[in-house]
Amino acid sequence: MKLKYLLGWPSALCLSAMLAQAQEANQAEKFEKQLKEIQENFEKQQREARESFEKMLREQQAQIEALKKQIEAAKTNVPPAPMTAEEAKELNAKVDQVVEAQKKVRPSEFNPAIGLVGETIFSYRSKGSDATGSDRPGGFDVNQRSVELNIAAAVDPFAKGYAVINASADSETGEASMGVEEAALQTTSLPWNLELKAGRFFGEFGKLSYIHDHELPFVNRPLALDQFVGGESRTDGAQINWLLPVPHYVSLTTGFGVGFGGDSPLNNPGAYRALSGLNYFGRLSTYFDLTPDIQLETGISGLINPRTHDRGGVDAFVRPDGVPFTQNERRVADLDLRVSYVPLPNNPSQRSDG
Repeated sequence: MKLKYLLGWPSALCLSAMLAQAQEANQAEKFEKQLKEIQENFEKQQREARESFEKMLREQQAQIEALKKQIEAAKTNVPPAPMTAEEAKELNAKVDQVVEAQKKVRPSEFNPAIGLVGETIFSYRSKGSDATGSDRPGGFDVNQRSVELNIAAAVDPFAKGYAVINASADSETGEASMGVEEAALQTTSLPWNLELKAGRFFGEFGKLSYIHDHELPFVNRPLALDQFVGGESRTDGAQINWLLPVPHYVSLTTGFGVGFGGDSPLNNPGAYRALSGLNYFGRLSTYFDLTPDIQLETGISGLINPRTHDRGGVDAFVRPDGVPFTQNERRVADLDLRVSYVPLPNNPSQRSDG
């Protein structure tokens, strides 16, 4: 009996221990499950709170942008302050200045361009004038041949005016005489590549006759111009230039005038000048690039004065038999050629490097 009690107690104790261990395991599992549920609820609340906060931020940002737009619209719609009398007067003065400036071709149109150029010749002759036949003495010589005053200004948007006043010294007496070499109007914006010049000017005949003495590439004017034209091709009349609308450069000039070169433009008192008494001239010129370094400029010119008895003035030319050339019909033709050598590095028109 005692043995039976002794064996029963250990079994009961083992059973109790097993029951207690199982109960503890169930409690741990239940605790972990509760902990997991708490963590999931916490994460869910955090996510919902974050989404709600982001939504609130978006709504606030939209409200801020809407307020900004309302503020900008309110600024633009604000009516301007009323203009005072002084401000209105100042504004009208500025508008008048702008309108007046738009009418001008350039700001300095009432302040014309003015230039002064002189031509001084230094020379030395080993023989005197009695041996050379020159009107200048032998030895060292200084001759102030001419002084020119140039004036040019825009007349309006379509024309400009210019004048050249020359004072030349007489080679024999040394006394200077002053006169108007050129005084003309020249258009600047005619259609169809046309240019009109009228007044006193140097007509285009040949290459050198319409160039002033101080611009010549020689010390003295070529004898052919002195003999057949009478020096510079000054005339009182009109000429028109046409740049032909072709890919190649071709220029055509034609004109008429009272007198040409050494032919005096003055009439005798009471004389009558018909159209046949005028001088008619013209020139056709063009330009070629022979090589990148060599250029050719050529032209052909013509001059005709059909009638001569009504020219008047002083006879400019006298033949060996004593008959003035001015009493004969004058027909002159000219062919000019000019070859220029300009190395490519010094020729801006041929360079492609800008």
